Amino acid sequence: MIKKRNIICGLGIIATASVLITACGGTAAEQKAENETTTATEEKQETMPAPVTQKGQIEKTSQEMLPAHSYELAGVHEVDGRQGIAWENGEYYVSGSTTITHYDKDWKLVAEAEEPFKEFEAEVNHIGDIDVYNGEIYAGVEYFMDGKAKNIQIAVYDAETLKLVRTWPFAEDSGQTEVSGVAVDPDHNCVWMCSWDGDESGRYLYRYDLKTGKYLGKHHIQAPPQWLQGIAYYDRNLYMTADDGTADLGEPDHVYRCKVDPDKTAFTVVLERTLDDVTLQGEIEGISFDKNNNRMLISYNRGARIVLGMPKGFYEGFDKEIHEIFEYDMK
Repeated sequence: MIKKRNIICGLGIIATASVLITACGGTAAEQKAENETTTATEEKQETMPAPVTQKGQIEKTSQEMLPAHSYELAGVHEVDGRQGIAWENGEYYVSGSTTITHYDKDWKLVAEAEEPFKEFEAEVNHIGDIDVYNGEIYAGVEYFMDGKAKNIQIAVYDAETLKLVRTWPFAEDSGQTEVSGVAVDPDHNCVWMCSWDGDESGRYLYRYDLKTGKYLGKHHIQAPPQWLQGIAYYDRNLYMTADDGTADLGEPDHVYRCKVDPDKTAFTVVLERTLDDVTLQGEIEGISFDKNNNRMLISYNRGARIVLGMPKGFYEGFDKEIHEIFEYDMK
């Protein structure tokens, strides 16, 4: 016997039906057909392979966005030079805006070039972060004044005599308007240049042939750090320092990293380390790596007020700017 009755389903009352209703879902026949379809779908899903590729890709991408190393402060050394730091075979090289200084393994002064621009044809007054490779110092050189630069070039010095060996002009059509540092990449036979410029120029890394100095192209860094200061190549990655903290507010600067692939037009940037353990927040500059002791080297300045990239007076309690190299053990 089929009874007529009101069925309460969901939030309202379904009108009186003259057929048997099951669980608010239709007739018994309709429910049976739906159950058979669901079972078939579940059986089909069980035979399909799990989407491990997508999961694995997500895990791989997440891993790539993490720092490559952990860092522990191992030592601090006061030096003569506010710009760059470079290491090779246990020796250290420091660049000031107008000087290049050589230190031995114990950070004792070996030699200093006080007139590194003497043999230049174009007017230059500024050296940025440097690198050393096969007994030669590579430096980004330019004329820099109040945030503006011209006569950009790569200068190569003999690491022993500190004398100029050769120079390479930059490619004017590259869009680069400033050079804050250079890094030698022997794995890809090239030299990388970075730019401190906060506009379009600072959103790219510029690549030159290591042997000829020929311009090879530029690579977009995503998302670009603000105010790039130094650059170094290590274990197929480029490490960059950025003066992106406001010293007056006690904000730290940072080290960033991107994996090198010359076949790609863009490199993804990863935050590698926050420099929150320096003596006093100021201005970060160059970066290098001590491969013998597996250490990262960071150039940091404190005491001077920096306006448009140039020291303009001192903070209270300072009568000079102090330049320090921070060594970090890498794990």
